[in-house]
Amino acid sequence: MGFMKKLSGGLVTASLGLSLMGGGTYAYFSDEETTSNTFGMGTLDVSVNPQVIVDITDLKPGDSVLKEFKLANEGTLDIKSISLLTDYQVVDAKGNNGGDDLGDHIRVNFLWNWDKESEPVFQTTLSELQAMDPDVVAKDIFDPLWEQRGGLDVGMENTLWVEFEFVDSGEDQNIFQGDDMNLEWTFNAKQTDGNDYE
Repeated sequence: MGFMKKLSGGLVTASLGLSLMGGGTYAYFSDEETTSNTFGMGTLDVSVNPQVIVDITDLKPGDSVLKEFKLANEGTLDIKSISLLTDYQVVDAKGNNGGDDLGDHIRVNFLWNWDKESEPVFQTTLSELQAMDPDVVAKDIFDPLWEQRGGLDVGMENTLWVEFEFVDSGEDQNIFQGDDMNLEWTFNAKQTDGNDYE
């Protein structure tokens, strides 16, 4: 190896050593801050009062029952829409219904306000209601009611009336004597659209 190469290598090594020694004693200013952030999730809470809307016995063709119920928003988020899922089972007392569905003979009339409304805002049979998509039902029943208000705001409630009518077909309906029907309604609330927060 030539003298110049040895000298160059020595200078590089010496420079590296000096820079390492200098780096250990180099001082600088610094500062830091920590932020504490919270993401609190809202709640959707729709309540129905009363929870048992109808409890009636000894119903006969031609009878009807009118009931009031309230939907309330008890959560912390506004509700954009509420859909209604219908499910019922018929207990055939004599086992002779022969495939005839009692739900075809129960008419359901929805009203917003019994004092002010003379005609139902939505009318169907229980069997048709059970077969319908819950969101379609919501558009027919609740959307017109909320058209001006844009939904069900926090702390707000709406009163609705529902009438159940055992339709007298004018024909023999003896097969339904002694039968029971268990009806379950599920109200499903959906949130309003998301917001952009700054």
